Amino acid sequence: YESFVHAGVKNSAKVNILPIHSESLEDPKASYADIFKGLDGVLVAPGFGERGIEGKLKAIQYVRENKIPFFGICLGMQCAVVEFARNVLGLEASSEEVDPSTPHKVIHLMADQENVVNKGGTMRLGAYDCQLEKESLAYKAYGKKTISERHRHRYEFNNAYKESYIQAGMLPSGVNPTNDLVEIVEVKDHPWFVGVQFHPELKSTVDRPHKLFVAFVKACLQHQKS
Repeated sequence: YESFVHAGVKNSAKVNILPIHSESLEDPKASYADIFKGLDGVLVAPGFGERGIEGKLKAIQYVRENKIPFFGICLGMQCAVVEFARNVLGLEASSEEVDPSTPHKVIHLMADQENVVNKGGTMRLGAYDCQLEKESLAYKAYGKKTISERHRHRYEFNNAYKESYIQAGMLPSGVNPTNDLVEIVEVKDHPWFVGVQFHPELKSTVDRPHKLFVAFVKACLQHQKS
């Protein structure tokens, strides 16, 4: 929430946040046109577990298909990957965290987490470098090729599917230079659709608003005007 305050000031705008519980989107009678009416952008926040996941996936599908700016953080990015697999690639896909028996684990457990028994403090934690693709939304936001962001996760994008995603229009625009982990995904032919595996909110401050939040709010303002 504070990151949106920072980004709003940078864009000379007040950001009004409407919290939507993802479980409410799983109601078969839910009208997405009504729920998302008047929203200029949607962020799917970090989290864990399977609660509300299908609602998150439906929200992402709606904003992707209706060209509403989207920002996914950690689990939000992973949900974007799963949604794209199901509705664009046509795969019976899920995250291994949510459904270990899924035929297509487009999000799977990191290799160095497979033998971890004690969960406390054993996630992928801390800051890691990321190389950005030029001309990507992420590169335009940061204005440089190499960034460093903080992480907190056990699951990651499954690189076995990377080429299929690229061909279908979801691009890995940020990759860890050491282990080739996909850190950022973007969707082509969309005004602003970005999912990040890291936590940009942890580095946003009043005097240094995080560049991705600033870019997202700017995209929301542009969507509002259009």
